[in-house]
Amino acid sequence: MDTSIILLVLLFWFFFGMALRNWFVFSQEKKKLITHIQDVTEISRNVFKKKEKTSTKILTKIFKYGDDFSALGQRINFFSEKHEVELWLRKAGYPYELTVERFQGIKIFLTIIGFFVGFIGIFTGLPLSQFGVTLLPLLGYFGTIMALKNKAKKRQEELRYDLPDFLDTVSVSLRAGVSLDQTLREVVKYFSGPLHEEFSRFNQEISLGVPREEAYRDLLKRNDNPEFQSLIKSLIQGVKLGVPIATTFKIQAEDMRVIRKELAKEKAAKASPKVTLITTFVVAPTAIIMIAGLMILNMLFSDGGIASLFR
Repeated sequence: MDTSIILLVLLFWFFFGMALRNWFVFSQEKKKLITHIQDVTEISRNVFKKKEKTSTKILTKIFKYGDDFSALGQRINFFSEKHEVELWLRKAGYPYELTVERFQGIKIFLTIIGFFVGFIGIFTGLPLSQFGVTLLPLLGYFGTIMALKNKAKKRQEELRYDLPDFLDTVSVSLRAGVSLDQTLREVVKYFSGPLHEEFSRFNQEISLGVPREEAYRDLLKRNDNPEFQSLIKSLIQGVKLGVPIATTFKIQAEDMRVIRKELAKEKAAKASPKVTLITTFVVAPTAIIMIAGLMILNMLFSDGGIASLFR
């Protein structure tokens, strides 16, 4: 009996020691994993804080009041269904820490502000204040939607503008023998804006174990720029078929430069009729009125003019 008790005590302490050891190993691995995730998911926050404008900080704080109206905003969702707002926010890069719920609340918040400002205009007797009570709430509601759409469109245009230079830099690094992941991590540091944000997030997903093709498809979901989508689809196809990535980047960069040049020519061609229109209906009439006015004044008030007859 004594031998059994001693054996059981020894086994208890043995397994207890093993449990402590495994718990210690687990805690150390957990700390390493947390540290790794923090390092990977840190997208140069200090850099972004330095570049963040004062107006952006103010708007971010103001927009937080939209949380109080989010429940009502999700019910009143004319021209702003949940899936549409989510798509706009994704393309705009989730500006001002916006979420779908917060955006829906901001619409209502700005609509109420519009009513309030309109009634103040009526009480103070401002001109056309009776129209302000109707127009300002509509501006608060639909203006918010249009502002988000324009933000998404502008971000996609910025992505298009920076893409050729980015692809050239990546292509040179790849032909020098650097791996794609290392190249993207290094090159993205020298770019800013949506291009930096998108590929930084892509690098994070790859570092955290997301399959490469799935990370590429997430890039496609977040951006609808045709050139960017063409690049990502080419990369997906290259992964499947084994096409050299450096060649893909080089060809895409050359194609995008041609497209950007054609877009510049198209904008220049569209600008010409607008300039002609302004010249015809604004500049020319103004110049004629000025010349005619000077001629009339000269006829009236010059020596020997009409005005001298009545002196």
